[in-house]
Amino acid sequence: MSEARSAAAAAMKPKRASARLIEVRGLDKTFYDADREIRVLRGLDFVVQAGEEIAIVGQSGTGKSTLLHIIGSLEKPTAGKVFFEGEDLFALDEKALAEFRNRKLGFVFQFHYLLADFTALENVMMPALIARMPDDEASKLAAEMLTVVGLGDKFGRRPAELSGGEQQRVAVARAVVLRPRLLLADEPTGNLDPHTAEEVHEIFHKLNRELGITLVIATHNERLMRSVGRALRLHEGKLLAEPKT
Repeated sequence: MSEARSAAAAAMKPKRASARLIEVRGLDKTFYDADREIRVLRGLDFVVQAGEEIAIVGQSGTGKSTLLHIIGSLEKPTAGKVFFEGEDLFALDEKALAEFRNRKLGFVFQFHYLLADFTALENVMMPALIARMPDDEASKLAAEMLTVVGLGDKFGRRPAELSGGEQQRVAVARAVVLRPRLLLADEPTGNLDPHTAEEVHEIFHKLNRELGITLVIATHNERLMRSVGRALRLHEGKLLAEPKT
């Protein structure tokens, strides 16, 4: 078994829910627009335990996407630290950060960003191929994940031949094909009708329940917010516990 395959198999095993996966300390993010200073995040401190499902809610423009990008090391904070499994992400060099993003992190956006000329199977294979997994092993993992998300009969379809919900399912399968520890999702059902959105929500819960993948989801969707274990509201740069009624 290749090193990439072994790593993916090991990542499938859920860790204990009490293990601390992410710790954020004193996180600040400031943007500058001409002479105006916009402080989006203000001294955030919070912890995400392995196996949690967390929704980050709040109005548009409050910094939900920025927060997810920083947790995923796609964007650097102005101040503060983000620890993943006890390791300071922003103390890592670019090569180590790229390895972290490929092996331990999955990211799903509002738009699927699939490669139009590739089939569903080929799109899902991409992270495994980037990790230098042999083609046959990458294909096997991709087929397994497409089956998990309910597209076991759509391997050969290209994005234009799939519905919007099916395209987003392919994007989810691609994000988790290497069984990452963490899945970040930024308004993942914002472009879907309510029924299709519910189907995608159930896939997220299934990934958490069956594969032990920790979920942090930025969303406006009230039903999704109520269905996860914990919700946090981002308001004026601060995170507040959101009661679920």
